[in-house]
Amino acid sequence: MTSPEPSPTPKGAQRTPFADRVHRSPAALVGGVLLLALAGWLGGDALIRGDGRTRWLALAGLLLAVPLIVAYTLRPAVYAGQDRLRVRNPFRTITLPWGCVEGVRAGYSSEVLADGAKYQLWAIPVSLRQRKRAARQAARAAARPAGAAGAAGEPAPGRATFDQAVEELNELAERRSGNEGAQGSPSVRWAYEIIAPSAVGAILLAVLLATG
Repeated sequence: MTSPEPSPTPKGAQRTPFADRVHRSPAALVGGVLLLALAGWLGGDALIRGDGRTRWLALAGLLLAVPLIVAYTLRPAVYAGQDRLRVRNPFRTITLPWGCVEGVRAGYSSEVLADGAKYQLWAIPVSLRQRKRAARQAARAAARPAGAAGAAGEPAPGRATFDQAVEELNELAERRSGNEGAQGSPSVRWAYEIIAPSAVGAILLAVLLATG
């Protein structure tokens, strides 16, 4: 359940604090934790029990793999705030003031359009199977006689979760684009904390394999 949306803030008026709405993929979070546990188990075992070269290979593999696992599973998130949309993708973070957001859409992937550019929303994956299932449920609900109840245990008809998230972001962009603090241009920050250790691990692994 969502709280009522505030109207655009007039110039000079006191602003009401608004907590960011966060969109993430639960499946990606679970998968990321499992992959990190597997990498820690295998890599840790090699570091503890392996010989000199095996330990270096394990270290290089962990330096390469762990940041990439974090980047593609745990890191992606979409933060919808009072004045801006912050998109955290695997290797960069894009900050988009609501005033420059032209729209959000979900085709084969979720995307936000801003200032003529297109940015993918990794945290809101699109599932065509889920969309078809939601459409079938809605069609069955529409075909029932008025007042008829669905079968016991049958989920209530609705839209796919990613379609709901996209619709919500579009509504937020429309309502907040006129806020005084929601004006500006997109800004991009690269995730060097992910890129640097992965690059070091890849170089070290290449050197070890080339000299092996």
